[in-house]
Parts: sequence; C-alpha cells; structure tokens
Amino acid sequence: MGLKGSKLPDAYVLLMGLDGAGKSTLLYKLKYAEFFQAVPTIGFNVEMMEAKQNRRKITLTVWDIGGQEKMRKYWRYYYQDTAGLLFAIDCWDRTRLDEAKRELERMLKNEHLRGIPLVILANKQDKEGALTATELTEAFNLRKMCNDRNWFVQPCSGKTGAGLPEGFSRMALLVKTTSDNNIKETVKYLRKSMKN
Repeated sequence: MGLKGSKLPDAYVLLMGLDGAGKSTLLYKLKYAEFFQAVPTIGFNVEMMEAKQNRRKITLTVWDIGGQEKMRKYWRYYYQDTAGLLFAIDCWDRTRLDEAKRELERMLKNEHLRGIPLVILANKQDKEGALTATELTEAFNLRKMCNDRNWFVQPCSGKTGAGLPEGFSRMALLVKTTSDNNIKETVKYLRKSMKN
C-alpha cells in the first residue's frame, strides 16, 4: 500500500455516499482485507493505497467523508482538486435510494467535479434482494446523469470483499494523476475552510 513520502504519481479520490452505505467498511476491507464493523464517520478518514494504472504504479489518496445529513453541507469543501469520485450506495436499503440519487445529482453538478470519473460502488450485494448494478443504473438514470464523464457501476460487498478490488482498479484506470499533490496543504485548506 502507499508509503509516506512516496514519489509515485498521486490521485486524490473522494469516497462519498449516505451514512450507512458502508464507505468506511469498503475502504478498510480493501486496505486490510478484514471486515470492520465501522462506526459512523464524523469528519473524514484518509488512506493512501497503491494501485496500477496501465503498467505503472500510482498512489490513490482516498478520502472517506462522513455521510450523515449534518455533514453533507461540508462535502463541497472536499471537491477541489479531486481526480475521481467513488460513490457508495447501500443497494439493500431501497427506502434511501431516492435520497442517494438526489445527493449524487447535486454533487455531480458542482463545478469542481465536472467531468471527473465516477465509480459507483453498488454495496451490500451479499444481501438477498439488493438492487443489481443494472437495476441501479436504470433507477438512477445514470446514462443521462453521467453523460459528461467516464462512469462505471461496480457490484460489491464490504462484508465479503467481492467486487472491491475491481472497483478500485477501475478508478485507478480512469483518474488523471499529478506528481506534486501535497496532502498536508489539502488538509490545512480543509480545516481552515470548515472553521469559516
């Protein structure tokens, strides 16, 4: 996984979604290959992970942002310099699909996220009755919503880990990298912005 001070090309990726969608569980299952019963994220978690982009290695800096309703008004402070968006959806909880769709639509309209690649992590596929990737694509009208960007829906399970490596690999292939992304400056900017 990513090393501190790594000189590999870097991409800053957001992992977003409603509270309960399984974002932190997905991230830690991929990073540590273990199932974590995560508590709600207040603020954010940051993990650096090595990935392959064609034949070269890159470092994905993944920001897992809390999804509670009171946190969503701060989401926009994380958008600047984002190279890719991972959006986790709880495909088993059909009562919140409209809410997830509204939040995703709102995000994709933001000027800082225009045209960036999107990988939807269609989570909780291990549960019977979960919406399939095809059903999700239709329900969210993704062909229309994402007509200005590269996008992909990856069925996955934070519990079993199925589909996770493929989802993150897809993101690594789609993102544009920079060599000088300075994570300390980004953290400083975010802390300052959230105080205002």
